[in-house]
Amino acid sequence: MSCPICGAAPQKAYRPFCSRRCADRDLGRWLTGSYAIPAADPDEGEGAEPDEIGLPPRPH
Repeated sequence: MSCPICGAAPQKAYRPFCSRRCADRDLGRWLTGSYAIPAADPDEGEGAEPDEIGLPPRPH
């Protein structure tokens, strides 16, 4: 397995990265939104309104 940022051999202290610099670059990408975990499609019922999926609305 190579460093996911630069492709160099990983170092034990920074695994799976080769250096602190590459680990920090990866963290920065997560923090700035360069990486994102895809959300579920709202058409699958998750997050849909009750009346959209055939359920009666709940009282407040």
